[in-house]
This record gives sequence, C-alpha cells and structure tokens, in this order.
Amino acid sequence: MHEWALAESVIKTAVEHAAAEKLKKLKETGVVFGELQAIDQDIFVFALEELRRQYPAAKTCRFKIINEPAAFLCKACAHKFSLKALKKTCDEAEFIHFVPEMAHTFLKCPKCQSPDFEIAAGRGVHISYIRGDK
Repeated sequence: MHEWALAESVIKTAVEHAAAEKLKKLKETGVVFGELQAIDQDIFVFALEELRRQYPAAKTCRFKIINEPAAFLCKACAHKFSLKALKKTCDEAEFIHFVPEMAHTFLKCPKCQSPDFEIAAGRGVHISYIRGDK
C-alpha cells in the first residue's frame, strides 16, 4: 500500500512545484524508479491515475516512469559496477531488492573483491523533471 502514499507525494510535489514556478498547466512529470526500490510499478501507476483526479492542476499531467538501473561505486578501487553484471542467486537478488542495504552482505566489487561500496544509483523514487505552460 505504500505505492499509494508515494504516488500521492509525487502528485503533491509536482503540483506544488508548478504553483511555485507559476505554471498555468502541468503537462509532464518524469518519475524515476530505482531498480532497488521495492515498489510495484503497476500499482504505483494505477494510484497516480486515480489520485491525480483530486488535484485540478494534475488532471491532464502525463507521469512518465523512468527506470534507473542500480549502480555501485567501490570505495576501495573506485570501480563502478552494475547489479546485472554480478552473479547472485534468486534469493540474494530478492533480499537486495527489498532491503538495498543487504547488498553489502551479498555483493563484492568485481574488480578488487571489496565489500566496501556505495549505492551510486538506482535507489528510491524521485522526480527528475516537471514541464508545464506558463
């Protein structure tokens, strides 16, 4: 059910930003979905469609979903690597998907084998852009 709360937050943020920028009409909002975020995208999109009816400024807005792949940066050797490039079991992939911090338990830098890395991309949900008419 957190998909509904996230969808409402996205809509409210887009509407507030449009008002602050004095946009007369909100046309499109880019919503970035991190690969590591445990959200059902279909439910989120459905929630956006249903909830935006409550906000006049968002009724005609197109919400474009942008999927962002996970990327990691090794703190030991500065190597950047992706989740897809790593070998992992189905269980490990599921643990990482639901609790991204679990990546440190299961993953190591493919270059130097260090478990000391940061999640550089692919986490969370955020708005990348808002477009409208002035």
